[in-house]
This record gives sequence, structure tokens and C-alpha cells, in this order.
Amino acid sequence: MTESNKPSLEVCLSPALLHLYDVKNSIVVIIDVLRATSTICTALYNGAAKVIPVATVEECVNIGRAIGGITAGERDGKVAEGLVHGNSPFEYPRDFIEGKTLVLTTTNGTKLLHMAKDAIQIVTGSFPNISAVCDYLIAQGQPVILGCAAWKDRVNMEDTLFAGAVVNRIKDHFNVDCDSAIAAESLYNTAKDDIYSFMQQASHYKRLANYGLEKDIQFCLTPDGSNVLPIFKNGELVTAEVPVS
Repeated sequence: MTESNKPSLEVCLSPALLHLYDVKNSIVVIIDVLRATSTICTALYNGAAKVIPVATVEECVNIGRAIGGITAGERDGKVAEGLVHGNSPFEYPRDFIEGKTLVLTTTNGTKLLHMAKDAIQIVTGSFPNISAVCDYLIAQGQPVILGCAAWKDRVNMEDTLFAGAVVNRIKDHFNVDCDSAIAAESLYNTAKDDIYSFMQQASHYKRLANYGLEKDIQFCLTPDGSNVLPIFKNGELVTAEVPVS
């Protein structure tokens, strides 16, 4: 297959840049490594029936009350006021979450997910489910935008690193003519031998480490700990069957 026949693979480094990309004709991967998309795949891996991502705390509380769901989320790295649970993947073991619905609101990730609503398909990605994401994208053979949730529209290290890791794994199946994708892969290649140590210079690492969340960070940077594919359907994230490429 020639480069011209391959679908495009692009990286959007911030939600503030998403309007520059052809979302309607692409699969969009929502990336919020620390910690929304890591928590989403972990909850589903541990048997959650679904995850409902919402933009506001008020919405989260109201929907949770209406359906008897678990209300969870964070603002600036801490449990949001009015919610019972936070955004740590360790809060959702199988004996707690299995069969239940998680209603989740986060600072960055849920916002980007709703911004990408017109995409061909939306999935969520993080290091704990990187293989499921990559297998799915290869099998679909569609243009892909790796959308980084970033931090309040500012480019961040961890989402860029994950985007770069995906580019590194699947680039042979795509046409990569995107400087952001090339830059993200270059950053990943610099960090890949010890991503956790590399991340210690990042602002979000420092922010979460101040709350004693190094264990969360380590988990969120480790490949395939919760290897399922969350796919967005009718306003809900559910576990998809991942086609083998």
C-alpha cells in the first residue's frame, strides 16, 4: 500500500487546536493519561457496566442520583466538591465497580470528549489500554486524530507521550504527515526507556505528587494494566470488542 492510500494519522496537542482538524471524517482517540482515560479503562476492565462522562459536577450529581450511579470526578487533581469518589484508578476495583455505572467529570478529558462528538467514532486511550487502542485503530483503517486533553488547553507532557507511543506502534499502517505526530513520537523515543523518571519534570506529575499520588502516576504510565477499549456510544463509554489486526 502506498503512502497516499493509507489513512492519515494526526496528533492534536490541545483541545484549543481541535477546530483545525477534520473531526467529522476521523476516529478520535481522547487522551487524558493523568487520570481520566486511565480511570475509565480501569473501571470498565474491572466490570463497570458503563461510564457516563459529563462536563459539570452538577450534571454528575443529578445523573448519578437519577440512575443510582457512582458519582465521581476531580477538579485540579482533587475530588470535586459534592462528589463521593475521585479520579484514581485504584478507587474502582472489581469488587466495588462490577456491574455499576460510573458518572465521571474531570477537568480536561470529559470536555474534549464532548468537543469531538461529531467524529466517526470516539474511543479513549491511555497507557493501561494502549494495545487495545492500537489494535483497534489498525483494524479500522480510517483516518485517526489522537486528541490530547492537555491541561486547561496547555500542552502537557503525559498526553503527548502517549500520543507519541501510539504513533510509534502504528505508523507503518498510516500516512503520518503531521508535525505534531512526529514531535510526539520524538518525545516518546526520548522518554521510552524510563517514562516515569522522564515525567518527573512535568507540571502534572508535580501537581499530583503534591497530593501523594505517585502510585496513581506509575499505574497510569504502565502499558496494558487494563487492556480494554472504551468506545463512546449514545453518550456512554462501554467496552468494545477489539478487532485483531
